[in-house]
Amino acid sequence: MELAKVVLVDDSSEVRTLVRTRLELSGRFEVVGEGGDGAEAIGLAYRHEPDLLLLDTSMPTMDGLEALPAILTLSPDTRVVMFTGFEEHGLATAARELGASDFIEKSIRMDKLPDRLLGVLGLPPTSERPQPATARGRLRVVGGSDAAAPERPAEEEVAEDQAVLDEHLERFREVFERAAIGMATLTLNGSIVRANTALARLMGSEAADLVGVDYGRLTGGEGEALDAGLEAISSTDTSMVVLEHRLPGEEERTARVTLAPVRDSKDQPLYVFAQVQDISAQRYAEDELRRSEERFRMLVTAVRDYAIYMLDPDGNVASWNAGAQRIKGYSADEIIGQNFRVFYPEEEQEVGHPEHNLELALRDGAFSEEGWRVRRDGTRFWAGVVITAMHDEEGRHIGFAKVTRDQTEARRFAEERQAAVAQQTHLLAVTAHELRSPAAVIEGSSSLLQEQWERLGDSERSQLLSAIDTSAHRLQRLVSDLAAASRLQDDALVLRPGDVSLEDLVTTAVERTRAANNGAVIEVSVESDVMIRADGGRLAQALDNLLDNAIRHGRAPISITGRATGDGIEITVSDEGPGVPEDLAPELFDRFAVGGTTGGTGLGLYLVREIARGHGGDAVYRPRDGAQPSRFTLTVPSEPAGTVRPSAMGYSAAAR
Repeated sequence: MELAKVVLVDDSSEVRTLVRTRLELSGRFEVVGEGGDGAEAIGLAYRHEPDLLLLDTSMPTMDGLEALPAILTLSPDTRVVMFTGFEEHGLATAARELGASDFIEKSIRMDKLPDRLLGVLGLPPTSERPQPATARGRLRVVGGSDAAAPERPAEEEVAEDQAVLDEHLERFREVFERAAIGMATLTLNGSIVRANTALARLMGSEAADLVGVDYGRLTGGEGEALDAGLEAISSTDTSMVVLEHRLPGEEERTARVTLAPVRDSKDQPLYVFAQVQDISAQRYAEDELRRSEERFRMLVTAVRDYAIYMLDPDGNVASWNAGAQRIKGYSADEIIGQNFRVFYPEEEQEVGHPEHNLELALRDGAFSEEGWRVRRDGTRFWAGVVITAMHDEEGRHIGFAKVTRDQTEARRFAEERQAAVAQQTHLLAVTAHELRSPAAVIEGSSSLLQEQWERLGDSERSQLLSAIDTSAHRLQRLVSDLAAASRLQDDALVLRPGDVSLEDLVTTAVERTRAANNGAVIEVSVESDVMIRADGGRLAQALDNLLDNAIRHGRAPISITGRATGDGIEITVSDEGPGVPEDLAPELFDRFAVGGTTGGTGLGLYLVREIARGHGGDAVYRPRDGAQPSRFTLTVPSEPAGTVRPSAMGYSAAAR
């Protein structure tokens, strides 16, 4: 009987040996050629023009489905049977559509394979006659010996042969249609031999339509990445390949593909399992996170009001922003790599204060304080500092984030606000004291006059009335001073200039002071016929305060002189007292500056100077100099300069 010529093509030599042996033992087939991939199958078909070609599906370089059309073109009379480990109805259909005569799964019992192939050729099945001994002996040669191996029961041989084939069966036979992500089985060359519904949905097609399709056609131009991954799986021991590609459709979507080889017992790849997941939302979130991180990085880098920088776990500077350079004076090249101790004063470095701050931040998660820091040029500034311990996703300590703000101005403003509050408190206390005495005199004198008028003599009545008048004058002057100080605080002291006689200005002020102080002795020397243009009321207020200051703090005799100068007038008030204490002299004209034991609001001399400066002049104090007594001198130009603005005011140096 003429034997049928067969060509075997499978990338597993074990499978080829097993199949060749079974076919030759049947006595009906002659194996005329063997190959390991689709390209070899094409050449063998052209060379031998066999009756039958048994062709594996998944092989490197070129798989069976790719080679099938060329085989039938070069050898049209050859019956091609796909011999595969894939149990996929759609794959069998695709193979038959390409011209395959049959589709046989490798799970077939090997003793049934010869008859199945004979049926493909239209030949009768094998008879029950014994197999040739030569063939059986050739298969049982071991260790290079020509001795035939002992016979074994047929059932045992079948079981052994089937165990070899089981390694080449598809490893994932379970139904994966319910999987939420796309799954596919690929040949080693990338052809789809099985696809689930989720993958078909991602690709916008039916699962059956994907069978036989080169997955590279679905990657949106990323076929080279797929080929490189398959090549790595086929030629190396790579256990996983991950790539990304654009999904079909108008909407911008991205898929992440994980390729994992399924290997036999000799670690040879049989086929590739692909897992395909739509990561568009994840990619969008990652892109947004990157953009957010970039915006944050740009913000941190550009911000100039805060020094924001990183420290490594040892406290060395690892990053530097524009605010840090502006506040601390170091450029990034100068400071990165240096320890942050350089920002602290030497006395704090000596006691380990910087390191202690890091310890507290690491212990508590964050640490904050205010204190002095040192710039590159050695100057100090008051800083608000926050140090935060940084950890990675696994909880390892990786360093510290440090934020520093220059709060020198804020501290100064806070101190000034505190001083202003203290001054206001002082003013209220002093005002209450200044009001209490004249109010008590007025109340006591008026009650006494009302109750004892008939019993009092003329002299006693005159003294009581004089006391009432003096106290009322003091109250009136106090109210005037407070009102003037309030105008200076809130807006400007508006001047209403007019023609003023120097002689009338001085003599009238002296008369008011004498009347308010029981005829106090005041020596007067003033030039007559001197006229200026000024606010007479404000100048009178200034002179009242100078004279009252001399009476309260000085000692008789008190004198006042007035004379013309080249561009205005000069008025001097002096007394024979000890003068202003040396430590008070620099702040004598500041608000609330008070000296001596007789009290006062501390506004009188302040108003004297501001009224003088409002006219374009000034007020100064000169201590005792030999025969010259201590004295205050007020100068005013012939024409007023304008108004006193709030910027002209200052705080008491003592309060600061």
